[in-house]
Amino acid sequence: QVQLVESGGGLVQAGGSLRLSCAASGRTFSINAMGWYRQAPGKQRELVARISSGGLTNYADSVKGRFTISRDNAKNTLDLQMNSLQPEDTAIYYCNADVTEYYIGYRDRRDYWGQGTQVTVSS
Repeated sequence: QVQLVESGGGLVQAGGSLRLSCAASGRTFSINAMGWYRQAPGKQRELVARISSGGLTNYADSVKGRFTISRDNAKNTLDLQMNSLQPEDTAIYYCNADVTEYYIGYRDRRDYWGQGTQVTVSS
């Protein structure tokens, strides 16, 4: 089992900034791609940004130029710097990791999710 713990959400005025962090912990594992997703009330969960183990990134069009995703492979952490926040960015933000866990004689690859952190942007 791998645990993902997010932090850094909160309430901010439009135009402000927040930084989200996600820390992964567990036994013997490696992380492939990681990403941030968000879900606003009444809407489906959507991709915000994703980063490969090699550092390749992709962003939702709605956040390009405002959000920056980064990771520290040595520390198994993932960050999302969010600038110029707008009310439409209000949502619960979830950390996601594509993880390979290593056992004696086999390996198991699966997706893990954090518990989510609330981001609220007031107008």
